[in-house]
Amino acid sequence: MAETIQGMHRSHRCAEVTTSDIGSKVTLMGWVQKRRNLGSLVFVDLRDRSGLMQVVFDEPAIGAEGFEKALSLRSEFVIAVCGKVAKRTAAVNENLATGEIEVIAEELRVLSEAQTPPFPIEEGINTKDELRLRHRYLDLRRPDLQRNIMIRSRVMSVVRNFLAEEGFIEIETPILQKSTPEGARDYLVPSRIHQGSFYALPQSPQLFKQLLMCSGFDRYYQIAKCFRDEDLRADRQPEFTQIDMELSFVEADDVIDVNERLIARIWKEILDIDISLPLPRMTWQEAMDRFGTDKPDTRFGMELHDISEILKGCGFKVFDSALENGGSVRGINVRGEGGMSRKQIDKLVEEAKGMGAGGLAWLALSEDGAMKSSFAKFLSEETVSAIVEAMDAKAGDLLLFAADRNKIVWEVLGSLRVSLGKKLGLIDENRFDFLWVVDFPLFEWSDEQNRYLAMHHPFTMPFISDIELMNTQDKGKARAEAYDIVLNGTELGGGSVRIHQDDIQEKMFEALGFTPEEAHKRFGFLLDAFTYGVPPHAGLAYGLDRLVMLMVGADSIRDVIAFPKVKDASDLMTEAPTEVDAAQLEELGIRV
Repeated sequence: MAETIQGMHRSHRCAEVTTSDIGSKVTLMGWVQKRRNLGSLVFVDLRDRSGLMQVVFDEPAIGAEGFEKALSLRSEFVIAVCGKVAKRTAAVNENLATGEIEVIAEELRVLSEAQTPPFPIEEGINTKDELRLRHRYLDLRRPDLQRNIMIRSRVMSVVRNFLAEEGFIEIETPILQKSTPEGARDYLVPSRIHQGSFYALPQSPQLFKQLLMCSGFDRYYQIAKCFRDEDLRADRQPEFTQIDMELSFVEADDVIDVNERLIARIWKEILDIDISLPLPRMTWQEAMDRFGTDKPDTRFGMELHDISEILKGCGFKVFDSALENGGSVRGINVRGEGGMSRKQIDKLVEEAKGMGAGGLAWLALSEDGAMKSSFAKFLSEETVSAIVEAMDAKAGDLLLFAADRNKIVWEVLGSLRVSLGKKLGLIDENRFDFLWVVDFPLFEWSDEQNRYLAMHHPFTMPFISDIELMNTQDKGKARAEAYDIVLNGTELGGGSVRIHQDDIQEKMFEALGFTPEEAHKRFGFLLDAFTYGVPPHAGLAYGLDRLVMLMVGADSIRDVIAFPKVKDASDLMTEAPTEVDAAQLEELGIRV
């Protein structure tokens, strides 16, 4: 029968006891990690969120009844122990914060017994994700996950303290909102009272934070829950958390300055790492040309080379076709890998095809100066030499090339670069390389919708000099006052200066194909507010889950979220989503 803690008060968490407490009495409570029976002595490793403490049960100290209880303990039993802190008599455990001390138990209460868990409650276990997530409450007992969740909590505290010092006001915005689809799919919530009508869960607080700028709150922030009904990846979940902010009477540099200092504060207080400011900046065009992505990992080289000019009219059909259709030919130099086998190169070709390429051309320079290639026989010696020179290639290097539309070439070589960087051990996992990517295109072409979409959202300010391009055939050249903060190849956050002038906003909606009536139907409440005086404003939002994932070196944001979903957006533990009673649907006026 389980006992209670009545009259007993926990004095410390396990790892809060130190050598300065030797000789003192303490009361600890937690879970049994391990029990070792040595006959006359029973040793128990007691665990709570702070760490482990070795507890020694000796019959003379605890009595016959207490010793019998100690013999019955099993892993994951919940117990309370009173006893005296002593210097360890056996070997010191230097890998443990409490490795020099132990507690000699004088009282034991078994608060809860436990079945044998389906996997060990240990750090770094190799257990299938499905099993861990089905029993997430057990998984969360593991020290590494508890450490991640506690770091997340500390990050949120640092953010709140810093932004309060900077004059920001924390304001909550609604969860039940109007659906304004322009981007990812909304999660919809049916209304019982207004049958046939639906709320949407927020993809971000974007419109409400702009309304707060209209309301005069000039510096807003929120740690906000957001929802997007989209396909999941390692760094995506259907519900996620943003550190969201908006500022009035500012330009892009003002937002960047505040956020650089915020990042520096977080990294210093949590990891004791000094971040050098200001952070480097790179234009979107430079990032795409050098790295094939707008979130470049700058911890290693292997940058892209554009060799289109060298290959114009070269006579090789694959290259000529790409260039004639407005595309490009680009390559990466995989240094020292010229001896890679044909089988290994073929695997890279297949990998590139999986990324959307029609194929992958290659040229290998062996250490003895010989050359093998999938395309060199179609080109003149002068052209091949020019390629080798342009790629800064030397004996022993492997050159890989993609030829297609720029979008595909960037995607293929950018992804291949990161894949090879990981496989070849070129990435220093202990480095934090921050950078701002700025001057994004205002629009991006959607093959699926056969039209231009806003690269960020319809309220992003264009460069003043590019406003005249917005409603021309050259609208794809228009740039945005937008900025992303990138860390080690992952977008941490993104933001922009917002449009606050009616005439520019009208041009933006026109460029996106909205009639004035459509624009007002979707965003009328915001546009109406803007007629009553709106300050210039700008903002930024971080993905908190991604930020913490990178700080702790986790492979997935699931390892920094207490109760995450899996790839099909379901919860293996609660089995959500589930069917609901027909009566509930009838109340909502819904038939499935």
